[in-house]
Amino acid sequence: MSYVIITDSCANLTDEMIEKNNISIIPLSFHVNGEEYKSYEKGKKSDLKKFYNMMRQKESITTSLVSPDQFTQFFTEYLEAGQDILYIGFSSGLSGTYQSSVIAAEELKEKYPDRKIITVDSLCASAGQGLLVYHVCMLKEAGKSLEEVGDWAMENRFRSCHWFTCDDLFFLKRGGRISASSAVLGSLLQVKPVMHVTDEGKLAVFSKARGRKQAMQSLVKHMEETVENPEEQVVIIAHGDCEDEALAIKKMVEEKFTVKEVIVTYLDPVIGAHAGPGTLALFYMGTNRA
Repeated sequence: MSYVIITDSCANLTDEMIEKNNISIIPLSFHVNGEEYKSYEKGKKSDLKKFYNMMRQKESITTSLVSPDQFTQFFTEYLEAGQDILYIGFSSGLSGTYQSSVIAAEELKEKYPDRKIITVDSLCASAGQGLLVYHVCMLKEAGKSLEEVGDWAMENRFRSCHWFTCDDLFFLKRGGRISASSAVLGSLLQVKPVMHVTDEGKLAVFSKARGRKQAMQSLVKHMEETVENPEEQVVIIAHGDCEDEALAIKKMVEEKFTVKEVIVTYLDPVIGAHAGPGTLALFYMGTNRA
């Protein structure tokens, strides 16, 4: 029986990875001054430099999850075509999107009893989620069944490592990730948080670096401590409109490791709306997240 791999736009996959692996993307939305935009539209390029410039100007930007009705509509197209579904979703520790997918899947299983729908809470974010999806696609290409691939995703999601740092603590403060006093003090002292996503799928400050350069070096240091089989790795570096620094991290990674590929890309707008311009993030598969 054929099946389709679906994820949401927070997976931060490049257009090339989406097209090459035939991945279906359901988009989250963001709002700028009350006007709604989709964070992903197939075949359309977003002006992400413009988006991050609006953030620098402190425009009002909010985000919204995918509703159960939107999932129902999206899933139904594939079920009607006779395909089973594997959905790998944005961490339930950061969004209600995954729970919406579960609600939709349970209702659709009754309507389509001959179809299979498996939903996986990735407990990952951004390209950490994307890497999990990428490896699942490799398994599907190798002939693994829907159940085998779903089980692998559940068993290996904690190997998807996320390390990142932010340049301006204002956006973390606005999103409630850190206190106002911590943001002010950090900005005055030029303290840059080094953060990761925990096994609970939540954002956590792991350490603090004095200055931007030290924070960037910390990301690569954590990779050095936990990366597994680097020669087989596709590594993703995502950035909030700071490509030169992202390329500097790519250079550091390639000097320390022999890897299969290093992809540098913009952070998805929904993730970027909370992390802010100047965010740098490093994603790879490792032995553990911490």
